[in-house]
Formats: sequence, C-alpha cells, structure tokens
Amino acid sequence: MTEILVLYYSRHGATAAMARQIVRGIEQVSGAQARLRTVPAVSTVCEASEDSIPAEGPPYATHADLRECAALALGSPTRFGNMAAPLKYFLDSTSSLWLEGRLIGKPAAVFTSTSSLHGGQETTLLSMMLPLLHHGMLLLGLPYSESELLHTTTGGTPYGPSHLAGADSDRPLSDSETALCRALGKRLAETTLRLQAGT
Repeated sequence: MTEILVLYYSRHGATAAMARQIVRGIEQVSGAQARLRTVPAVSTVCEASEDSIPAEGPPYATHADLRECAALALGSPTRFGNMAAPLKYFLDSTSSLWLEGRLIGKPAAVFTSTSSLHGGQETTLLSMMLPLLHHGMLLLGLPYSESELLHTTTGGTPYGPSHLAGADSDRPLSDSETALCRALGKRLAETTLRLQAGT
C-alpha cells in the first residue's frame, strides 16, 4: 500500500475534522492508505515539554513519518495569515531531511481553517507551501473542475481546501468544505500512484 501522511495542528478541532475528511478521500483510492499525525502545542515555558504520546487523537509526527510517506497533506489553522507556530516549529526541525533530499519529488498539498472568511486563508496556505517547495516537493491544489469551488459560500480555494470556523471556532464543515477536503485527498492519492507507476 502507498502511504500518504496527513499531518496537521488543530487548536479547536476544525483542522482535525478537515484532516479526517482528507483521509477519507485518500482511502477512496485503491492502493492508497493514510497515516494521520499531529504535532504538540508549543509552550511559552522554556522548560515545559509535551508527553511523547498525546492523551487523545493521532500520534505526534516524527521525522520517520515524513521519510516513509509517499506524499503529504499538511494542515494548520490560520494565525495572522500564517501557519500556526506548532506546525512551523515542527517543520523548522526538518533540516536533516532537507540535507538528505528525502522529500524531493513527493507530492504535497495544504489545507487550513480560519475564524473569519477573509481571515487569511490563502496566505496561510501559501505560507505552508514555502517550506515544502524548499524540500523539493510537488505541490497540488484543487482544480476548478471541483464545482464546489465555484459555488461555496464558506471555505474553499484553488490553493487547497479551507474552512470557515466562525468567531467561536464551532461551525461544522459545510457540505462544500467536506467535498473539497475529500477531493484533495483523492487527488493526492491518485497523483501519487500515477507518479509511482510512471504514467
């Protein structure tokens, strides 16, 4: 089976919900399976550290997860138009993988959740793309053949799926947002399998 890493940070659960829908899209494709991982929060207390195993949810990501995956879907909530610090902190630790060229040529895609419709969805997605480009990954977005992009009144961009979580971060994924998350997972899996087959 071709394994695709779905790696995210989520504060209030919206980005985690998106990740689960991307997993469903990946696993619609025969021959592909998803590996779901998250990252711990960053502490403001220098001496504090998270347990190596989270109390609930998926395990924390390691460099081995990136080394072993055939492709990557990367997700974060928006923080002032940028990815959240915990995800950036993890990516900043991947210099050894960059030196080895371990991610070169692997497909990748990004997704995000924001509390407001114009709260920086596109810039957050672009901020997550930058380290992936430095790693030599092949970036995928969503084509406008996904009709939800033309009709959504919540989240959704050609750069990757997005979600409008609301001011209290409690809005569930809309039908369009769910469909776009699944479409991205499916597209990432199909593209990865085609690259592996040389077609």
